[in-house]
Amino acid sequence: MDYSKIEEKMSKTISVYKENLAEIRAGRANPAVLNKIKIDYYGTQTPINQIASVSVPEARLIVIQPWDASILKEVEKAILASDLGINPNNDGKVIRLNFPELNEERRKEIVKDIRKMCEEAKVAIRSIRREGLDEFKAMQKNSEITEDELKIAEDNIQKITDKNVGEIDKLTEAKEKDIMTV
Repeated sequence: MDYSKIEEKMSKTISVYKENLAEIRAGRANPAVLNKIKIDYYGTQTPINQIASVSVPEARLIVIQPWDASILKEVEKAILASDLGINPNNDGKVIRLNFPELNEERRKEIVKDIRKMCEEAKVAIRSIRREGLDEFKAMQKNSEITEDELKIAEDNIQKITDKNVGEIDKLTEAKEKDIMTV
């Protein structure tokens, strides 16, 4: 019995969850917060990191230096239009993003958002488990596998599910600790 499709779908869910966690700012400057921001560069929606050098010289500062100085205003507009909540500081050569210290209320709000994302990821994992179980039940119904093989498959799929849910919990716990101790 092959569980590779189920494991692959679950690992994709976890990698999407990791990307989403990386985009949450925890009071520290993290270039991943810019991942979803794209600018119109010669008619193509292009991510900032493909048209500029992005660096983190200090813990609360991101410096964006476009390779083409003429797009500085476009980058600034895209950052302002995003839901990043930070005003870019443009000096004509580079854009600086200063990340303010998070207050306790905002930290708790972010943790609440993370828990919601965690639950959504777990729901996605459980949905993949259900699809896999349905597939094996259909195989058993069509007499392709025995009832004992179905039971073994159910146990194995549950073990895979538990492992992936545990991984999501670990990632969530680490991110919450990161946010609450910044």
